[in-house]
Parts: sequence; C-alpha cells; structure tokens
Amino acid sequence: MTEVSTRSSGDDGNEDDSARSRWQERYRRSRLRDADFTTLSGMTVEPAYGTDTSEWPGEFPYTRGLYPTGYRGRTWTIRQFAGFGNAQQTNERYRMILGRGGGGLSVAFDMPTLMGRDSDDPRSLGEVGHCGVAIDSAADMDVLFDSIPLGDVTTSMTISGPAVPVFCMYLVAAERQGADLGSLNGTLQTDIFKEYIAQKEWLFPPEPHLRLIGDLMEYCAEQIPAYKPLSVSGYHIREAGSTAAQELAFTLADGFGYVELGLSRGLDVDVFGPGLSFFFDAHVDFFEEIAKFRAARRIWARWMRDVYGAQTEKAQWLRFHTQTAGVSLTAQQPYNNVVRTGIEALSAVLGGTNSLHTNALDETLALPSEQAAEIALRTQQVIMEETGVVNVADPLGGSWYVEALTDQIEAEANAIFDRILAMGGSTLTHDDLEGLARSTAAGENPVTRGLLRGIEDGWFMSEIAESAFQYQTALEKGDKKIVGVNVHTDSITSDLEILRISHEVELEQVRELAARRTARDDAAATAAVQRMVEVGRTDANMIEPILDACRAEATLGEICDALRAEWGEYREPARF
Repeated sequence: MTEVSTRSSGDDGNEDDSARSRWQERYRRSRLRDADFTTLSGMTVEPAYGTDTSEWPGEFPYTRGLYPTGYRGRTWTIRQFAGFGNAQQTNERYRMILGRGGGGLSVAFDMPTLMGRDSDDPRSLGEVGHCGVAIDSAADMDVLFDSIPLGDVTTSMTISGPAVPVFCMYLVAAERQGADLGSLNGTLQTDIFKEYIAQKEWLFPPEPHLRLIGDLMEYCAEQIPAYKPLSVSGYHIREAGSTAAQELAFTLADGFGYVELGLSRGLDVDVFGPGLSFFFDAHVDFFEEIAKFRAARRIWARWMRDVYGAQTEKAQWLRFHTQTAGVSLTAQQPYNNVVRTGIEALSAVLGGTNSLHTNALDETLALPSEQAAEIALRTQQVIMEETGVVNVADPLGGSWYVEALTDQIEAEANAIFDRILAMGGSTLTHDDLEGLARSTAAGENPVTRGLLRGIEDGWFMSEIAESAFQYQTALEKGDKKIVGVNVHTDSITSDLEILRISHEVELEQVRELAARRTARDDAAATAAVQRMVEVGRTDANMIEPILDACRAEATLGEICDALRAEWGEYREPARF
C-alpha cells in the first residue's frame, strides 16, 4: 500500500488536525487497486490534497467523495445503457459490451414495455423494439440474459411505471438460471415521482404506485439486501429542460419522499437507506456539473442524518449513476457529440460518480450502432486508463471557483426545498432540520405532502417548462451557443450509417408472444393474476403474488391491465 504523506498543498508542517488524521488512518486501512499512482512523467501523486482546515474525502458530509481512497480503491462501474429490438438482439449487444470491458449492464426498454403494454396491444403498433428492448413476459427475460450469469453481473433497469412486475420477471429469470436471489446486485429505477414531474410514463395515480414501491422496498430490504430497489432519477428532469439546481433539488426532494415512505412503513432507515441510489445527468457545462454532484452528496448526508435519523455512513451516502446528456447531442455534425460526451463524462468522474454511461454519437438520430457503442465505451476507458484523474480523490477540491459554485448550487436547491415544503403546508424551512425531524417523526411527511401537491397543481411541469423556454430563447438570440447548430455551421461531415429496427422485429415479437400464450397453462396464469389483485385489496405485500404471476408466464400487459382496472389510470392536470 502507498504510504500516506503527512504533507499536502498548503501544509505548514504543523500537527495534523483530527479530520486529516481520521482520513489518513482510514486511507491506511483501505484496500487499493494494483496500479501505478504516478503522473505520465513519473511524478509521485498524493491520494488527496488539502489544508489543515479542509474537508477530506470520505468524511461527513462527503462533499469530496464517499471513500477516503477516491478511485484509488475502486474505479466507477462502466455501465452501458443498451436495448433494442427483441431480447435476442439485445442479448448479443450485452455480450459484446461485457466482452469489451463493460462492467455492468443497463437495460433500455421500448415504449410499450415502459407503459406496461404487451407488444400485441393496438397502442403498441409501430413502437415495438424501437427505443429499447421489448419485454412481454419472464420468457423474454430468459432470452435477454441467456449466457449472462445474473449472480455475477450487476444489472440496472431503467423503468418506473411497471418497474415492479418487470423486476419480478428478472427475478424469475435469475431463479431459472439457478442464481441465489439473495445475492443479486443491481439497481431498479422505480422512481414514479419523476414520471409525474418530467417523463410522463406512469400507470396509476400516485398512491397505488407508492404502495407498490413501499412493498418493493420492504421485500428487497428483507430478501435481496444488496439490490437497490430505487434509483431516484434526475436525468429525465434535466433532459426535460430543468436547470442544474432544479435537477438537484427536485431529485433530492423525490429521494426525501421515498425515505418518508420507508419510515411510514416502519422500516429502519439504516437498513433501507443504503438501498436508495440516484441517477443524474452530466450536461456540457463542465464546472457546473462537478459542483452539482458535490453539493448533492452534502445535502443528502445532512438530511439523512439530521432529519431522518440515519446513523450509519452507508445510509448517509448518496451513491449515484451518471449518464451523459442526451439532450446536448446534435444531429448536425454528429461527430462533435464524441467531444461533448467526453467532457460530460469527465465532469461526472471529477464529481465522484459511482457508475457511468456514455452516450453514443448517433443517439440523437437512432439507437446506437455497434461502432458508436464501442466509441462510447472506449471514451470511459480512455478517461480511466490514460488521464490520471483516478489517482487523486476530488482533484478539484479547494478550487475557489468549484467551491463557490458548489455553495451557490446548494443555496439554490435549498430555496427550492423551502418552496416544496410550503406547498405541502409546512411552515418549516431547510434551515430547521431539527423541526423537520420532529415533523417526520410525527408522521407528517412534510416533503411528500409538498411533492404530491406540486404534482397535482402542475408546479414542477411549469417550472421546467419555463427553464426550457429561457434556454431556447438564449439559443435563438445567440447568447448561448451550440457548435454546428447556431455557430460554426459549415461542415464536411457526411451522413452516418445508423441502426434501423425492421418492422419484422415487431411481427416476430407478436408471433412469439402468441405462441407463448398458447403453450402456457392459461388457467394458472389467470388465477395468479386474480390472486395478485386480491392481495392488492389488503395490506399484504404484493411482491410474492406478482412473482407467482410472472412464474406462470402472465404477460406484462395482463398484470398491469388488471391493476389499472383495480386502481384506475392517472390523468395529468392541465397547466397554462
């Protein structure tokens, strides 16, 4: 293990203070990667830098990162988001990603699946397999992960409305592989608040969705402790047009709502808290994004400890996945997107991301081609292997600009928290964490009340729309610039060869679905779905009944339609 120097930038040689001493001791006890922690020219690099008054990596409130080693202990997980066509086609792409150095999988689903519809539903016409993979039943999950041992690979699934039945299909596929379900690791998005706020892929009114999410949190805490059942997503909020501060505040507020949900179920925050993770956008404003990630960790840690009573570090940690900004990519001069993605990925790394997906250069035109997917993967690998940024924890910590921007974004987020609390009828503000703790302990759920009111009134949608309008106006005026779009528009770039999904994929998926319905025990599938509905009328946990329906090869549409019939569908309020 590398010896830790007692000196660093700004050190006057005096005795270390307790924060530095704690960091040094934790670093000494940490396991490091077998790597060369020197510059390209061979200069020795310290694991972290700071002054006697600095925060240190791995120290509360974790502004500078969760771990005293930074990436010296473990680098971020390279997780490529992929899915198209049918399960067989996507399985081939997954094996390519894993074979070329990807560390985990992230599943993109097509629109019918995201909306809880079967591929043969009339409303699915023309959409099957186009923006992700089509999944109709557990049998599709079997094919999706064929020859990919789910007990050994972490898997993220980007789906929220029908997240619970899709997750149950994943568990059934793991069972059929012979995997130990209790040891599965990965992340399910499940975040329904952001659907009402930004993405609009919901199935039911908020309360039934929250009931299912609470059931899932309970089930995973008891049965699959390493699996993260909830990835609170700011990515879609930012892609819809929010500012960085809005993305941060809306996302963390959603997270606070899920903590309040867990506490209302009687769950121990130190048990379920580590199962919450986050998903952020890395946009093209380099320093703003780094500051956003640093502020996010700090805010979350303070609220988890001082409002929600989390005592353990892992329950106070904000772990997050990052995806580079799809909305920053352009159809014009698409090779510029490689540069944008590289800059965005570097900001996520310097901000301390735990896993990362890099968008492909052609994603603004179509699903990524195999070549574009490889370039996106290599972008992360170049940052990891060649740049040296993994050698130092929080390399930009102490930068006057970065520190000031971190404080500014935190202040803007706090102002938004106060607005959300006020919408829920609370007179408390972010400054009174003790008061918020008492309110939560009394079961008042102050943030959840504000979230639901903001959704009901269309406030979140209005705020994002205004931000998007202001940015678009700045582009049209030329105050903000996009290379190849409103500046430097001359180009010799030729058209790209893009991935096209044949209509035959939809026809084949519909034929396969019909064959599976014919081959299954139809009475058993129908009975399992009915049993699921009956359990839904009680206070019992619904995960096992949904698992049984998936084991009987009930389809996603059959499961979701039965719940729609029971709970109703959600209609978004008009807002002008």
